[in-house]
Formats: sequence, C-alpha cells, structure tokens
Amino acid sequence: MNTLSYKTISANKETVNKEWVLIDAENQVLGRLATKAARLLRGKLKPNYTPHVDCGDNVIIINAEKIILTGKKMTDKEYIRHTGYPGGQRTTSPRELLAKKPTAVVEKAIKGMLPKNRLGSELFRNLFVYAGPEHPHQAQQPKVINLNSIK
Repeated sequence: MNTLSYKTISANKETVNKEWVLIDAENQVLGRLATKAARLLRGKLKPNYTPHVDCGDNVIIINAEKIILTGKKMTDKEYIRHTGYPGGQRTTSPRELLAKKPTAVVEKAIKGMLPKNRLGSELFRNLFVYAGPEHPHQAQQPKVINLNSIK
C-alpha cells in the first residue's frame, strides 16, 4: 500500500496562492458581510486551508458607508473603548461612528471575527475597506465576489 497518499499536506508561506477579492458592501447586512469577509481572509474556503498559516485572500471592501444594520442596532448598539484614565470608559453608537469614520464599523466587525493573536493581526493587514466606490488596487485586478455565492 502506498503510504504517501495518506500524508497531510500543510500549506506554508511559499505554497499558498493568494488572490485579490473585491466585495461591494452596498445594502449588505453588517454581520453577514463580516463573517464572509473573515472566512475569505482566513482562507477557510480553500482546499489547502491550514489553521496556523495566512492562506487567505486579500479582501477589498467598497461602499462601506452603505451597510445595513437590522433592527435598532444603528442607535442601540454600543462600541466601548477606554481612554486609560480612571472613569475613562466611552461609548459610541454605529450612527456616530459611521459619521466620524465610515470604514470603522466594518473593520471592527471583521476584526472581532479573526483570531486574537499574531496571525489575526497579520490577516487583518490583508483587509482594505473604503467608504466610496473607488479603490487604489486596480493594478492587482481583483476578482468581484457575489456574497450570496459564498456559503
């Protein structure tokens, strides 16, 4: 019996094939967009997925300011941060955050779905979020992805 056929092949930095993917966030629900983008960043949809290696794609998200939050989340959801001083806890709603920095809501949602370690930081660098329909990555020839086709 040939035992070579039973060996598990792990991807590494040299063997992974990274692609550029473009997602249009217009009229997309935030959580569903974020889960699918996080899976693309992580590489979980690829046959050579390896948990400890960055084998995901580079993801470009455009029209980030046109996302949808269901229910009353636009006003009731709170993002909490701390200034570092006593009594310095501050809260912000998604509506205020979208007005100040339109890409931050999408970035926070996706970052929360990535691993909380060095690999997660490395994966987050492969995400590019833009408020409008323009992006500076035309030279990479990104492939447009329909989110409904991703399971």
